[in-house]
Amino acid sequence: MKGHVYAGLDRQLPHVAKSDFLSTSLRHTGTAFCYNALNNGCVYQSNMTSTRVNEIDLLRFFAALLVVLFHYTFRGYAADALSIMPYPLLAPISKYGYLGVELFFIISGFVILMTASSGSLRSFLISRFVRLYPAFWICCTITFLLTIMIGAPRFSASISQYLVNMTMLSGFVNVPSIDGAYWSLFVELQFYALVALLLIIGRIHQAQRFLILWLMASIALTVIEVRHIGLLRMLLITDYSAYFIAGATYFLIWSQGASITRAATILACWSLAIFQSINRLAAIDQHYHTTMNGYVTAGLISSFFVLMLLVAIRCTGFWGRNRWLFAGVLTYPLYLLHQNIGYMIFNIAYPAVNPHLLLISALLGIIAMAYLVHVYIEKPFVSFIKNNNKNLH
Repeated sequence: MKGHVYAGLDRQLPHVAKSDFLSTSLRHTGTAFCYNALNNGCVYQSNMTSTRVNEIDLLRFFAALLVVLFHYTFRGYAADALSIMPYPLLAPISKYGYLGVELFFIISGFVILMTASSGSLRSFLISRFVRLYPAFWICCTITFLLTIMIGAPRFSASISQYLVNMTMLSGFVNVPSIDGAYWSLFVELQFYALVALLLIIGRIHQAQRFLILWLMASIALTVIEVRHIGLLRMLLITDYSAYFIAGATYFLIWSQGASITRAATILACWSLAIFQSINRLAAIDQHYHTTMNGYVTAGLISSFFVLMLLVAIRCTGFWGRNRWLFAGVLTYPLYLLHQNIGYMIFNIAYPAVNPHLLLISALLGIIAMAYLVHVYIEKPFVSFIKNNNKNLH
């Protein structure tokens, strides 16, 4: 199972005013609302005075923890001889943690369309560069150095491999990644390229129209067996497009309000996501020598869609009123650092160290490393760029 951890005019629903996309999506200062399912009324919840969506930070961290636990307590020992430490206490549950990446993709769809909605290609590219590269460079370097020092015999890396990895394009030129978790970054970059294309042609304000066309193409490429379409499937990110499209549509609901078209788009994305995820289970079972439950898989994906819907219609109560910025800023470096470094630690310390103590220590250690990367690398670099680019949002 290669590549996986293993518009138009809308008919608005009652009481939802349609606002201009570019002027309000990033500068919204109105009253947050959610629908009352019984009377289609409007229930006022709290005032929003900034564009930071607090719940997104918390959901990012939750998704990262799912992936970390999947790797540490199931994936590393289950296949590919990455880790010698089993963790049967959590494995039956944590084996579903790979779905945290799908939650990341939904969140990315939301956040990236928010970032791009200013209409400025320059601002979009600068913001993505600042967000991705500084932390990636330091995390990739840390992983490379540790691989050289303590990775053998299960892990190895060369200077040439490291240099190609530092471009964040290794997955497109068939150079092995320094860390296996990088695969999802390549998927993200493909999505960024599609959004950048809309900015280049000046059609970001018609995002919904393009999202629907993308969804229709993805469904067709999934259900119709046609030869020689591998490149097209790759360009349209068919295996994961449902999540990006859903996330972007949730942003449109959050910024402009709900509509029949947007509700139908979400339903179609959910259906495609469930269909594709269930179809992957046989390959996952075979690769990891386990049995995945289709109902659990569908239930988890459905819960992600429900959580993001609550964010989109601003019905998250306590979770939306409070800031979770600390959790949010740790997510990216945590994701970049955790996998291979954790495995190398397990391979050195187990079985001499109690597995429970080892797992907890590895988790706390990686979180501490992520904090240091944020404070001493990401934060200063972002401040420098913002101070020198007035157009950066």
